[in-house]
Amino acid sequence: MTSNPRWTESPQLDELPHFQDLLDGTDWASLATAYGTGKALPAVLVRLLDPDPDVRSAAADDAFRAVNDQNTIYEAAAPIALYVAAILDHPVIATGDFGHDADRPPHRPTLVRLLAGLSNIAYDAADECVTIGERHFGKGFLDEYREMRAFRDLRPAIFSAVHPLLGHESAGIRDAALVAAIPLAEHPALIVHRGKLVEHARRLLVAGPDNYYRELVLDAMKAWGQDISGLENADDIAARELRARHLAEHCSVWPGDGTSGPGGETSLWPTDPPCPQTSTIHPV
Repeated sequence: MTSNPRWTESPQLDELPHFQDLLDGTDWASLATAYGTGKALPAVLVRLLDPDPDVRSAAADDAFRAVNDQNTIYEAAAPIALYVAAILDHPVIATGDFGHDADRPPHRPTLVRLLAGLSNIAYDAADECVTIGERHFGKGFLDEYREMRAFRDLRPAIFSAVHPLLGHESAGIRDAALVAAIPLAEHPALIVHRGKLVEHARRLLVAGPDNYYRELVLDAMKAWGQDISGLENADDIAARELRARHLAEHCSVWPGDGTSGPGGETSLWPTDPPCPQTSTIHPV
């Protein structure tokens, strides 16, 4: 892969490049992050493959904080997401730091942390966020917000790396992969996969993982026209009603002073971001 001049204008990719090609062929210093430029990102990304799980954990935190802050997607998000997707099957990631308490923080495997980071960006670039953006900024919202558009164009390639993990032996990995796959599958080319995702979603709901995973999965099933009447429990209904109240309160005060817009130097949203998803799907 040759040096990428501006990732916000990159074409859609259907296959993942090799992670080393991405690392060596991207002009990281030219890409904007939450803290300036991406000059330091190559060293951070290399540490994602360090033998020490604590080093990998810190690197995941550094990488995703740099490109997905307060629901704003920065220019370096697309190549970082592509790099992360390309290393999901790397031996260090695929076999590292699994133990009897691996599914509980702070011992969460690197693989779960990386899937959570991809989920955070994917939900902040979801169709619902585009709809809200167009409502407030007009139909040209996505054309102006090139950082979001670049990530959305890469969803098929990222999905190709996440999809195999739906069959992982670890329930924690399977659940994290499903939560990442759902917003990626909004891409028109991935609609064919929704049937299988619904099967995985039903299994997750029957198994009863944490409430936030359940909320995201139930929302997706409703959006896809699935009957969830037999899958919701009392806690699910209470969480849904609470979220609706919070969203109503939030929307009653947004959009603030209107000083920022798509692709701005500061946070995209003048006050809190209008997108109903939280900016943290799971602690990275």
